Amino acid sequence: MAQTEFFDALETRSTAQRESEQMAALARQVAHAQAHSTAFAEILQGVDAPEIHSRDALARLPVTRKSALLERQRAQRTTDVFGGFSALVRGPQMRRVFASPGPIYEPEGVTQDYWRAGRCLFAAGFRAGDLVHNAFSYHMTPGAFILESGAHAVGCSVFPAGTGQTEQQLQAIADLRPDAYTGTPSFLRILVDKAMELDSDIGSLRKAVVGGEAFPPSLRDWFTERGLAVYQSYATADLGLVAYETKAREGLVLDEGVIVEIVRPGTGDPVPEGEVGELVVTTLNPAYPLIRFGTGDLSAILPGHCPTGRTAPRIKGWMGRADQTTKVRGMFVHPSQVADIARRFPQVRKARLVVSGEMANDHMCLQVEASEADEGLRTLIETAVRDVTKLRGQVELVQPGSLPNDGKVIEDARTYQ
Repeated sequence: MAQTEFFDALETRSTAQRESEQMAALARQVAHAQAHSTAFAEILQGVDAPEIHSRDALARLPVTRKSALLERQRAQRTTDVFGGFSALVRGPQMRRVFASPGPIYEPEGVTQDYWRAGRCLFAAGFRAGDLVHNAFSYHMTPGAFILESGAHAVGCSVFPAGTGQTEQQLQAIADLRPDAYTGTPSFLRILVDKAMELDSDIGSLRKAVVGGEAFPPSLRDWFTERGLAVYQSYATADLGLVAYETKAREGLVLDEGVIVEIVRPGTGDPVPEGEVGELVVTTLNPAYPLIRFGTGDLSAILPGHCPTGRTAPRIKGWMGRADQTTKVRGMFVHPSQVADIARRFPQVRKARLVVSGEMANDHMCLQVEASEADEGLRTLIETAVRDVTKLRGQVELVQPGSLPNDGKVIEDARTYQ
């Protein structure tokens, strides 16, 4: 396949070359974070950065979840609104500051395509000279700027449409004849429906990159039937681009600027390839060096490479939320507690807590896959359930491989009247 089919040469590196180069960059990033981020100087205190040059070494570092980032930012509001995570200071090297719900504040550096979205748009067919109708919000959050900077990196012009004002946006599309759309899939659906209602000409739009919401295959097919090739992006305000869809439509290819792990929810323990777990991302961005950042989203690694020739690993896409904390008989039960119980018994391969019954009549059953199952083990695990959660629950020993591969550590199966 010709090189012009790729955004850059990084996309076709061999697996061994990518892993070697990313692991070398990881050790440098850990050292950089320790030196330039007061938060990670504390979180990674005592860590020997040059030794963090493998996935096994990375897996021994603590996971920093969004809730912890928010807590640090709140605690340091008067001295550092970024909670010590930013390696940038206000001035020429910090182009913008954004606010996401929380509020969580994020810095933007000055490097070209700071959020690395150009790779995603290129894979969707965006090319130099295209005009992009950008319908992400330009208000407070970085979504619009993530995609706009990516469009500029590809060589596109951008119409900053923002959100709302549907009929005015349709008029702009009819007048300007943009080639592509970026924004949420739901607003693109609104634009298409309204255009059909008003007989407005939006036929220039032939391709789109969407994000910020779930994008089911049924909606993708709906757009395809109307002449729009729409591709999914997965990006966050903290990390920038994490993964993107290609024309192969087989999962999302991981960006070249991140190292992704899939861990068991509530822990930092990587799961086997193909098993659903929480996406934990280490970004190689020196301006905002997040190490083992827990996204709270569920996904799984797909085997093999993308048929387009891109060789980076792929994920299945967004598969739900990893934080399954629930309240049982007035007490919170966390995924980390289920993991703690399982760790106490080497025979346990996997555990899933099912909460059933009606409200005010909760019933807990811990389903356990174990290599050696007997009545003595079941009794010991029941005792551990009571010790860890302070609640009584039954234990059911099940056959290895019988629990669903859906990333759920706690299943709330109660009926709510």
